[in-house]
Amino acid sequence: MVTLCGSEQHDHHDVYAAQCPCREVLDLLANKWSALAIGAMEEGPRRFGVLQRRLEGVSPKVLTATLRRLEEKGFVERTVYPAVPLHVEYALTDLGRSVSRPLAQLRLWVEEHVDEIA
Repeated sequence: MVTLCGSEQHDHHDVYAAQCPCREVLDLLANKWSALAIGAMEEGPRRFGVLQRRLEGVSPKVLTATLRRLEEKGFVERTVYPAVPLHVEYALTDLGRSVSRPLAQLRLWVEEHVDEIA
């Protein structure tokens, strides 16, 4: 059975449909900070400060919001270690690792072709 994307359960997804939940996911993943944060975690868990240094130019507020959205959607998991001061790490989930591959290809394509773009 095929139902409209606006419903909770459906067999057909159409990112071009206005009410398809795919659009929200596309918006999250197509965001530069999301794509870069996911890339920065490809080799393993990272602390907030490490991520902020790697993603040059991101503000703490924007990085926090980005990581929260990625965590809410299941791409990233946040682990708090009880220590003084608190030790918090962010790591890709299986879902996050699966999307890291196409995002890595996109980042590589951009680096290779940026000089050709007006």
